[in-house]
Amino acid sequence: MNMGLSIYKIIENWFLTQGIGESGAYYLSILLLAVAVLLIAFLANFIAKRILLSVVHMFVRKSQTKWDDVFAERKVFDRLSHIAPALVIYYMADIFPAGQETIERLVIVYIILVGVLVYDSFLNAVVDIYRTYEISKQKPIKGYIQVIKIVTYIFVIIFVISTLMNRSPLILLSGLGAMTAVLMLIFKDSILGLVAGVQLSINDMVRIGDWIEMPNFGADGDVVDITLNTVMVQNWDKTISTIPAYALISNSFKNWRGMSESGGRRIKRSLNIDMNSIKFCTEEIIERFKNIQYITDYIEKKKDELAEYNKEYNIDGSTLANGRHMTNVGTFRAYIQAYLKNHPKIHKEMTFLIRQLKPTETGLPIEIYVFSNDQDWVNYEAIQADIFDHLLAVAPEFELRLFQNPSGYDFKVLTDR
Repeated sequence: MNMGLSIYKIIENWFLTQGIGESGAYYLSILLLAVAVLLIAFLANFIAKRILLSVVHMFVRKSQTKWDDVFAERKVFDRLSHIAPALVIYYMADIFPAGQETIERLVIVYIILVGVLVYDSFLNAVVDIYRTYEISKQKPIKGYIQVIKIVTYIFVIIFVISTLMNRSPLILLSGLGAMTAVLMLIFKDSILGLVAGVQLSINDMVRIGDWIEMPNFGADGDVVDITLNTVMVQNWDKTISTIPAYALISNSFKNWRGMSESGGRRIKRSLNIDMNSIKFCTEEIIERFKNIQYITDYIEKKKDELAEYNKEYNIDGSTLANGRHMTNVGTFRAYIQAYLKNHPKIHKEMTFLIRQLKPTETGLPIEIYVFSNDQDWVNYEAIQADIFDHLLAVAPEFELRLFQNPSGYDFKVLTDR
């Protein structure tokens, strides 16, 4: 006879000696033992939470490592303390011979569920710790952790059901194959997300912190989280766009990481020149251009180059249509190039191009295609604005007009005349 049953018999016999009937003695014994077990379980819970847990948190605070702090924040130790009263009830279940098996089964289910919560907190803590390392931006693991959780939950459900039914879990597992189609339907997004997550990780297509654009989903900002099913993007207006992970595989999107890693940020913008203001440079204009410091050497070299060319080919200089001559728009392009080469915020080792585009009804576009050496968005916009402020203001010095559609002011000037 085990100790629990002995205690039960002792209490029941005592009630019988007090003149209480068998039925009354039975129920009173059960009630008294149940209260005693609950009190001991409450005491165990108190010791675990108020004493042991306090000691653990004290060591965590004094510890130099950060990992245990993460486990404490994720309440791994707190959830683990819930097992203490359950163990008391489990090991004292033999006091109730009639319900021992049922009590033990229910306690096992409770311990399994608490264990799952502890495991869930532990995995969350692992993700938090992993994110403290730089590699987490390149290889996020949150999606894989979620897969592990899903698989764990499936097996836990099977074990809980088998425990309550008092059947082997192998019986339920053997029927799992027939449920594959149903499970695939239920977890379709998770399966697609897992496949997409593996491809995104292997191909290094997107990382936390990347700036991506995906107009189909209204996304234009930094990636802040990558999970099993979704990629969360914080847009520049501070809104959050949630993109299905598999959409990044099936649809196109723009990742600005290459720009960030290159050390430069592209400036690509055009000035539209009014073609009616384009002309050859006279000697007077050329002499005036020599006073512009950025192009003084260019003017001298270009003038000598053109004079030598026209002399070599016996060009008739009586008309500007013959031979080669300097133009105000060509000189303006040379000025833009010299100005940007001397600009401290322009990257000199990346593509540097000042070119003419096809003339259109809005004039002759002079495109500036260079890279700033400051990638910060605010600074980049300031650099770009500063450059074009200067070029817009300096264009009249080359006797060039910039094209713009007539405004109300233009019509007012005409009518005033």
